[in-house]
Amino acid sequence: MCIIRISLTTALLAAFLTLSATQLLAVDKQEGMKVQTPDKLALDNGRTAVLIMDYQNDIVGMLPEKEQMPLLEKAGVILKEARQAGLPVIYIVVRFREGFPEISPRNKLFSSLKESGRLREGTPGAEIHPKVAAQPGDIVVTKRRVGAFNSTDLETILRAKNIDTLVLFGIATSGVVLSTVRRAADMDYKLLVVSDACADRDKEVQRVLTDKILPMQATVVTTEEVVKAIGRKTGMREGK
Repeated sequence: MCIIRISLTTALLAAFLTLSATQLLAVDKQEGMKVQTPDKLALDNGRTAVLIMDYQNDIVGMLPEKEQMPLLEKAGVILKEARQAGLPVIYIVVRFREGFPEISPRNKLFSSLKESGRLREGTPGAEIHPKVAAQPGDIVVTKRRVGAFNSTDLETILRAKNIDTLVLFGIATSGVVLSTVRRAADMDYKLLVVSDACADRDKEVQRVLTDKILPMQATVVTTEEVVKAIGRKTGMREGK
């Protein structure tokens, strides 16, 4: 089991940090790269959705035990506020069919899953963690790759709901979070990444991504900040 966990983490870092280690260090040394959070975030609740990504038993279990409950509690706070405000809550989960027909032997990240049987549909490990379980009215989107838009109908759902702003968080920051932000930014979504509801086994990677890389394309906020923004219910869109 330990070997599987290490291989997954290593593959996440290798496959989805699109900048090289040298480039990351160069960015880390640059001044003024971090984007400051506005004093008051303004969200149009009618056009904002919350994405909770890969909060599944097997994936949460990859984190140190002492970190799991605080992370789940923060996610729960965001979800509760979002539901009370009427925001769509969308769960992104990664699951594979029996026999893992979606996984190519050329896929460095997922090839070990086929051997281990992890994240197979119908297994306990592939289920959403019970502390943040989906509620009636929530949407569950299943993906076969890392990014939330890859191999899914997420874009169709967002377009149907006229969503232009995404509040997102997930595990791992170097995997689903980074991949989803890159794709969503290219699609011109306004993005808020909730840093303390994201996690990565590599703390330095987490720091560099949330402090230096993700702010280039998203506003990085805390759980407290995004809950306040959702609760303001301004109904005002950026630019109005």
